[in-house]
Amino acid sequence: MTAAEDGFGRGAGSGPEGPIGLDTLVRLQRRRPATEAPRRLPMPEGMTVPLGCDAVAVPDRLGPLVVPRLPRLGCVYADGTHWWWIVPADSDHALRWPAPAHYAPGALITGTVRLIHRPDGTVPYTPPIPLYLALCRATGTPPDWSRAVSA
Repeated sequence: MTAAEDGFGRGAGSGPEGPIGLDTLVRLQRRRPATEAPRRLPMPEGMTVPLGCDAVAVPDRLGPLVVPRLPRLGCVYADGTHWWWIVPADSDHALRWPAPAHYAPGALITGTVRLIHRPDGTVPYTPPIPLYLALCRATGTPPDWSRAVSA
């Protein structure tokens, strides 16, 4: 068996110059950028999360359309491509958030964010139902409960 063969006598693959050896595969793996481990959105000093903490992200083009429709604005973060709202844990229970929104349990994200709004008080939450309705309105998506139920 050659170095290019797997443990079963088959070739491991080949490129334009012939078979790819194990050494080449190891070097390629080492060159891959390391994936950043998800981490929780940072809470501003003095904020508490008595109801747990999840987050809802939307593309940054939708953020300015959502804000005026909210009765209360909690912590809002931006990362250059998305706006992130802090909501109580399990705010996705029996609720499908409209695309292109992304629901992040535990408020786990990758990348760098900056706080763009901090509310008065000690809780960071944006009320989830008004946020959901504002996102439905901004995306042209009917709320789940208003859709016809098929028999």
